[in-house]
Amino acid sequence: MSAMVLLIAAGGVVALGFLAAFIWAVRSGQFDDTGTPPVRILVDERDAPRPSSGPEGTRHGQSGG
Repeated sequence: MSAMVLLIAAGGVVALGFLAAFIWAVRSGQFDDTGTPPVRILVDERDAPRPSSGPEGTRHGQSGG
């Protein structure tokens, strides 16, 4: 019977530790935005500058004449 009381007490301490870690994570802002990061890769950023592929006005593979 004393082993069961010891295990229940140890489980309570572990549970309180997890609860404290969860409360700390919520207060520090770890769960502020959970929807945007997974879909951010799918958004087409048309306003982003595109890298130039050579001197201005020319592209690779095109002849100048």
